[in-house]
Amino acid sequence: MTANSNYKLYALPHSLYSGKVRSYLRFKRIPYEEVVSTLRVFLKFIVPRTGVKYIPVVQTPDDVVVQDTTEIIDFLEQRFPQPSVYPATPKQKLVALLIELYADEWLLNPAMHYRWSFWHEREHINDVLEHFGMLLSPHAPRALRRIAGKRFCKPFSGALPMLGITARTIPALEAAYLLLLDQLNRHFARYPFLLGDRPSIGDFGLMGPLYAHLGRDFHPKALMQSRAPNVYAWVERMNSTDPQPGDFLADDEIPATLLPVLSGMFREFFPVVTDTVHRLDSWLLENAGRKIPRMIGEHEFKYGDVTEKRLIFPYSQWMLQRPLDFYQSLNGGAKAAADDLLQRVGGYDEMQLKIRQRVRRQNNRLIADASPSIPDPRSA
Repeated sequence: MTANSNYKLYALPHSLYSGKVRSYLRFKRIPYEEVVSTLRVFLKFIVPRTGVKYIPVVQTPDDVVVQDTTEIIDFLEQRFPQPSVYPATPKQKLVALLIELYADEWLLNPAMHYRWSFWHEREHINDVLEHFGMLLSPHAPRALRRIAGKRFCKPFSGALPMLGITARTIPALEAAYLLLLDQLNRHFARYPFLLGDRPSIGDFGLMGPLYAHLGRDFHPKALMQSRAPNVYAWVERMNSTDPQPGDFLADDEIPATLLPVLSGMFREFFPVVTDTVHRLDSWLLENAGRKIPRMIGEHEFKYGDVTEKRLIFPYSQWMLQRPLDFYQSLNGGAKAAADDLLQRVGGYDEMQLKIRQRVRRQNNRLIADASPSIPDPRSA
């Protein structure tokens, strides 16, 4: 690798998870060029090299190709270890991992709602359609991209019910999102990033939904700017092409302003991801040897007081294993400090979860580990 070699980021401007990796590359000052992922790029490069149809994808100067935002960041952390986006102290690292999980797997809901539920706002939806039309060509006329975008966006705009986003749940979803905006606005009024003067993996997780959909699309961007200007300022810092990283807070401090965010996460999201673990455990027992699909049926969940159904996404368990493994590896004073924090935010019991059937990623697909980590009580 030469000093002038660039990495390549295969992405789209409006792609949720592309925003997470783009921000990371800028923060680390990793030289890169962004390749607009048209259909031709998907067919000629992304699918042949990754075996899947998802972005973002990073290609290194020595031609290593990595897919999935979490794996991309962990891969690049090995090559560019300083400044690390993973705090070295137990409480801060746990919080960073938990917020990445929450952002990746749950804040997708308000992101999708605020992008696709406002077709009546022409400026908003025309911009979205024109960006989806980039799949045809980024250089096509805007009107042509808008027409193409209507076709390309169907799988995304039609996904709302799969996520449990319905007329019944939208009021509670919006209330939860506005509360989160208010909480983060108070936090970012005092701190540049989640844990001080340096962004953590939790910040990059948040950057996915809070930029590409909620801080970029016309309608939710205006909402964020008016209701939570400190959050919008954080989005701009995270997108900076000239980052000035500092340090995480001293003494493993967790700001009091983050505690309501963590409480909301355990209250709203953890019942969903915990049930996902139980459902996937049963599915793996009944489907030994089968490939794990992206969805394995549906289950009930709650938004506020409203009960609805949504699809079950096994990938959420893979993401959960990261903070859960870290927490359950702690001992002594580090464990006591983490336990005290979890008690304060209502997450202690949830983090005692034992996953019997673990999963891992192989060749960009989710697979079951060879053997369960906990014996099946039904076989006793």
